Amino acid sequence: MLKHNPLPPPHADDAPLVEARQIARRDAQRGQWLLHPTNLALQAGERAVLTGPSGSGKSVFLRALALLDPLDGGDVRWHGKPVTRGRIVRYRRHIAYLRQRPALLDGSVEDNLRYPYTLAAYRDVRFDAARASALFAATGRSSDFLARDTSELSGGEAQIVALVRVLQLDPEALLLDEPTASLDPESARAVEALVAGWFDEARTVRATVWVSHDPAQAQRVGERHLTMRAGVLEEPATRAAFTQGAAQ
Repeated sequence: MLKHNPLPPPHADDAPLVEARQIARRDAQRGQWLLHPTNLALQAGERAVLTGPSGSGKSVFLRALALLDPLDGGDVRWHGKPVTRGRIVRYRRHIAYLRQRPALLDGSVEDNLRYPYTLAAYRDVRFDAARASALFAATGRSSDFLARDTSELSGGEAQIVALVRVLQLDPEALLLDEPTASLDPESARAVEALVAGWFDEARTVRATVWVSHDPAQAQRVGERHLTMRAGVLEEPATRAAFTQGAAQ
């Protein structure tokens, strides 16, 4: 995988890459807690996997950690420093969230990959077609894949495009919200391999949090195991407890 070096993020000695301190989310209409006050310290080099029943708050937590939704309590820190309103755009550049069914723009695959570079947050970097092709090649896609129209893509191919669109921007952490839930086994393994290649390229400075309902996949993609139940995040003490949670 080709290397690329965007602006370096701020660093604090020995601080977690990302840290959630008592972050919480409440349903505005019903007043019900969607995410109870939650702590998490994610270190560079960690591969975490998050499991739990449907509706337990996994997506709520991941979106809160990505600062995509307003918090009803607590704060998020990046390299030991609070992510204030003025730093959110830069934070999202380095801490990337990928949902299960990401939207693609009309047009070609290349059009979709070029789009982020039109945004002010990425004005210091340029689209690299060779690097994008190398990323697609890692999933078995040919050199003409960039010219494919997104309307012709399968669900698996669309998810791979969405993932490459993120990976080319060199985030520090990936927050993956069931990225293979609707994919066939071959496409799911291609997504796993792409994420693994990105992580291994610079594992001392990168991290992942992967939401999965598949126990076998959870064992493959995560070394640190987290569970979510009724908006409460826990870290099981045993592998058996984790496997049981993933199966639900």
